[in-house]
Amino acid sequence: MRSFDGRKITDEDLAKIKEYAAGIEEPFGIPVRFVFLDAEEYGLSSPVLSGEKLYVAGIVDKKPYADAAFGYAFEKLVLYAWSLGIGTTWIGGTMKREQFEKAAGLKEGEMMPCISPLGYPAARRSLKESLMRRGVGADSRLPAEKLFFDGSLDTPLSGQKKEEIANLTEMVRWAPSAVNKQPWRIILKDGAYHFYEKKDRGYVSDAAGDLQKIDVGIGLCHFVMGLEERGSVPGIVISDPGIPVTGDMEYIATVKE
Repeated sequence: MRSFDGRKITDEDLAKIKEYAAGIEEPFGIPVRFVFLDAEEYGLSSPVLSGEKLYVAGIVDKKPYADAAFGYAFEKLVLYAWSLGIGTTWIGGTMKREQFEKAAGLKEGEMMPCISPLGYPAARRSLKESLMRRGVGADSRLPAEKLFFDGSLDTPLSGQKKEEIANLTEMVRWAPSAVNKQPWRIILKDGAYHFYEKKDRGYVSDAAGDLQKIDVGIGLCHFVMGLEERGSVPGIVISDPGIPVTGDMEYIATVKE
């Protein structure tokens, strides 16, 4: 959501979000700190938004796997906000970063990869939002056979194995990602799901983090929450299975049921 109706978040809803944010856990052991920022108080805005009154920033220590941890934790907050009817959108570039970092109290050794507005959706999307969504193909996704594989990248997941996790593949397919690139690739092998980042040209890691590793964290969040929803207790480990992959791919994590 990039178009909001201008109302402030109610005290009750804000209290619920803050309580949930304080209890969010992610699988990498790298806590994410959430800071809520009043747009008017700090003079904050983004050219891609309208009607927003409140932002949430996520801050994490700079260390290995921090990007994926950030994506996982921030997406959990995003999904919870929507369960309350509160709209969000991931913003990593269309903002005055220094101004947001100062308002959020960013410290040495930390990074603030992304922020999001928090607000009640407007009755209609603005023309600007509609054009942006059309520009990045926001309402379309890659087919499952280009994202999920059986044993190796040569074999798309199919048949009974595909049917067994059909709801999970849909949850991952429709996860948000920067410019809708969907950089996650998942290989099922020996009963475990191995998540990889497929790097696109032009995306590089900087002081604000690796956007595509963050995206893999988002996809991982959707997959794990889907497993939990159907009664599984998934375990997440970092143990590269050594599956041959292309040079533009990097192993991130493994999910075991």
